Amino acid sequence: MGHQLVYRVAVDGKRPVSKTSRGSEFFAQGRRLTFAAVAFFMTSVAASTVHAQASGPYAGMAGKWSGGGTVTLDDGSNERIRCRAIYDVVGAKMDMSLTCASDAYKFNLTASVVDQGGAIVGQWSETSRAITGSLSGRGGGGNFQVTAVTAGFNANIALKTTGNKQTVAIKADSQFRAANIALSK
Repeated sequence: MGHQLVYRVAVDGKRPVSKTSRGSEFFAQGRRLTFAAVAFFMTSVAASTVHAQASGPYAGMAGKWSGGGTVTLDDGSNERIRCRAIYDVVGAKMDMSLTCASDAYKFNLTASVVDQGGAIVGQWSETSRAITGSLSGRGGGGNFQVTAVTAGFNANIALKTTGNKQTVAIKADSQFRAANIALSK
């Protein structure tokens, strides 16, 4: 029987169609249609999210960034640092994570902020030192001026995003005096 099937395929160019192969074909087409519908839906959602991010207060910031810069310590010494940032943007809300390290120094800054008509408010934490506080300031379009506050600590943060480049400048009144960071996507 196997040889006859091979012979028929060779002569006719077609495989014989049975009831079970028709059912399998229908099932396969159904799976393809379902996959196409899901892919279309996901593409539509992704496109609307990208559009919302492009026109919202955090325009162009979503995603993963990396780069480096310098940190100035309390004694006035400077160290080169390497940094990674992740921005998760959904409409007027943004969650961010910034991790920077040098040979002798490391910080892990996380924040969750909301835009309220150009006013930025939220919470921040520095996980390696177990401190948290509030954030407030102004900004939009990828450019922000905010102040991070907690008991005994204040820092001014300026963040500017232009295309796939971003600068972060932090000035503080603690062991960590300042950081100047350049990131790219």
